Amino acid sequence: MTKPNLLSGMQPSASSLHLGNYLGALTQWVAMQKDYNAYYVIVDLHAITVPQDPKELRENTRRTAAQYLAAGLDPEQSALFVQSHVPAHAQLAWVLNCITGFGEASRMTQFKDKSQKGGADNSSVGLFTYPILQAADILLYQPKSVPVGEDQRQHLELTRDLAMRFNSRFGDTFTIPQAQILKETAKIYDLQVPTAKMSKSAADPKGLINLMDEPAVITKKIKSAVTDTDGEIRFDQANKPGVSNLLGIYSAITGKSVAEIEASLSGQGYGSLKSEVAEAVIATLDPIRVRALELLEDKGELDSLLAKGAKKANEQAEATLALVYDRLGFVRP
Repeated sequence: MTKPNLLSGMQPSASSLHLGNYLGALTQWVAMQKDYNAYYVIVDLHAITVPQDPKELRENTRRTAAQYLAAGLDPEQSALFVQSHVPAHAQLAWVLNCITGFGEASRMTQFKDKSQKGGADNSSVGLFTYPILQAADILLYQPKSVPVGEDQRQHLELTRDLAMRFNSRFGDTFTIPQAQILKETAKIYDLQVPTAKMSKSAADPKGLINLMDEPAVITKKIKSAVTDTDGEIRFDQANKPGVSNLLGIYSAITGKSVAEIEASLSGQGYGSLKSEVAEAVIATLDPIRVRALELLEDKGELDSLLAKGAKKANEQAEATLALVYDRLGFVRP
């Protein structure tokens, strides 16, 4: 039986993925590649909607790829590729731009949020239209489902609307994708601001556990994590967010239930909790860091793996684009 297609990806906007990326997305991507014909993309075209240093972008793209592979993405099972290596992404985005209403694009909440922070005059047209490029990313691969976080649901609805609009005007061309909201894993919060989600845009780098952090750095960050003064190890998100975050991280990384962890640490102090969390995180992440560094030492081999993924992605993407162009009435070359 043919596996259904699936596409997901991340921006190469930092030199390291963080623990939230790993637990919230990467572990599920690794599991899903067994059941899907999976395309995993490093979306460098999306990254340039805000200013980038060219040298850093190139380095971060390779580092992101290395971390995907080190975490368990198998280039024999799935296609791992760089977005700019598949020209059809930009080509289909232009077609979709031409059937998207200005008001429709204006209603995208993420653009509103980002443009309000930086000011409308400082926001690029690319930032405004990137949900349409995202729609092109998805529709090229004709997936039945798309794994997304809840914050991307609106963008997937736009994708569905554009696919149905194109199909209505020009004939059946695109599969209408369904949102596959990634199953709720423990939410991973900032170690220094445990009411805020762990994010690469963290104000204080001590709040962020990176996949590429060395063990001593991880230990130091977890040992300095914000807790509280009552000393009791129990999960209470409202009143004990710092302790609850550490318990959530420990549970997510080991598979043990929070109740089980609470029982095992009953009567002990926060120092014991932090030590155990640090040991568990390092045991999981350090092999990934070591493997990623090995991959980065041989850029030729890494680039070869990305080229292999791009070849597979191009075959699917170009077939979809050829059908789109034919439906539109473009003259074939």
